Amino acid sequence: MQIKQTKIGSLPLETPIILAPMAGITNLPYRRIMKAFGTGLVFSEMVSANGLIRDGKKTIELLRTHPDEAPLGIQLFGDDPDVLAQGAAIVAEAGALLDINMGCPVKKVIRSGAGSALLKTPQTVAKICAAVRHAYPGPLTIKIRSGWDEESLNFLNIGHIAQEEGIDAITLHPRTKSQGFSGHSNWQHIAELKQSINIPVFGSGDIITPDDALKMFKISGCDGVMIGRGGYGNPWLIAQINNALSNRPNKQPEPLEKLAVALRHIEMYHDLFGEKKTLLDMRKHLCWYARGLQDASHYRATLQKIDNLAQAIELTTSFFNQASEENDQV
Repeated sequence: MQIKQTKIGSLPLETPIILAPMAGITNLPYRRIMKAFGTGLVFSEMVSANGLIRDGKKTIELLRTHPDEAPLGIQLFGDDPDVLAQGAAIVAEAGALLDINMGCPVKKVIRSGAGSALLKTPQTVAKICAAVRHAYPGPLTIKIRSGWDEESLNFLNIGHIAQEEGIDAITLHPRTKSQGFSGHSNWQHIAELKQSINIPVFGSGDIITPDDALKMFKISGCDGVMIGRGGYGNPWLIAQINNALSNRPNKQPEPLEKLAVALRHIEMYHDLFGEKKTLLDMRKHLCWYARGLQDASHYRATLQKIDNLAQAIELTTSFFNQASEENDQV
């Protein structure tokens, strides 16, 4: 399957695979890992526009970047057009692509009037798109869901509004806010949006295997796919999708390949955040890297009890080496 190269505004994507913005996940080390496997565009965690314009230290840290992850996408969330426009002006100085979140279903975000809550007021969506477009000259996208609930599917209306206000591309996660992450996303909605507007449309939702990505491309005709939870502990998924699109053979990573990437992930995390945060935050990533290997449940349980990074590295190295030896014996 051949997919033509896509541009977001003036920005060409090397591959049609995008890393979804995910709170608590897509920080700089994670993005660099995923970029190394062939992601065309990586996104920051969601950034509060309010926090950004108030120069909040934690918010500014989310914008930290590295040349090897370029181009970087930054996703802002908020409900006030003026605040989002001010935040966009700050992002413009970083030379990044900008995305406005209009799809997050998390209660804390919804209560603030941001995320999926915006889908209930298309007029606010129009004001936000117009204000941010005026303030931000670079590539500009929005990420949406199909609607608030099944009785109010309005993704086509939102898509037309975005296009009219100068948005360069749209990502659709075809679930409603009410669905959360339950059930299966309706990829047909992506197809309907793609056929309805003239700007690029990216599909998000339930891509766990390379075949899933190929099916989404085939069903929807989308310009690219966005990888979220399917990439947890599995950056090889990115390379596998690229291989599948180019009719190249695929294979599953060996335990020692996983170990090398996990140790590199730890190293980058430690360089950026120090030992304590690395130990706390990397536990979940290491558990994801271990999925599918023999005795992974015992490894995960032991890892949670360790309070020293050196011991965690020793345990991890031993576990993956043992898994490699067991593979060789099969």
